[in-house]
Amino acid sequence: MKALLIIDYTNDFVAPEGPLTAGETAQALAPRLVELADEFLANGDAVILPTDLHVPNDPYHPETKLYPAHNVANTPGRDYYGVLADWVAAHKDDANVWIYPKNRYSSFANSDLDNYLRSRDIKDIHLTGVDTDICILHTAVDAYNLNYDIIVHADGVASFTQEGHRWALWHFKNVLGATVTPDINYNLD
Repeated sequence: MKALLIIDYTNDFVAPEGPLTAGETAQALAPRLVELADEFLANGDAVILPTDLHVPNDPYHPETKLYPAHNVANTPGRDYYGVLADWVAAHKDDANVWIYPKNRYSSFANSDLDNYLRSRDIKDIHLTGVDTDICILHTAVDAYNLNYDIIVHADGVASFTQEGHRWALWHFKNVLGATVTPDINYNLD
């Protein structure tokens, strides 16, 4: 069994009006994310949606100082973006779909993700979503430290800048030993 993680693919991170939107590159990912999710479910694999959750003006959360309010509980900004929203509505109760809130960049921080994966003997995790050089990167670093095999779908991730995106893809491959697919040249030259 393997797991597909679709990280933070919400209106606040993807929609044109989102306060932290990764823009058109992120918006274009929706069909690929649904295609991968369908493929994973058809094979009996897990689809996991760790999704950022905040309360407004939280004085104890470090992101409050860094970013405008985003992914606030019970707001449209926290809803999944585009066709992924329809997919989630149709599959949220499937046995191999797990949706949970996260409160840090990494999907492993303060969550039961490691336990969920180990209890199902999942060793391969496939990463998709936003942002390549923030939440995807931090999740990958934790996965590396926990000895998971990491596969990053370059056609399933996006970020605020192409520089950050390319750097993170290079880092996944050359520092974390992840498989980046499709495997193209991510040199930083």
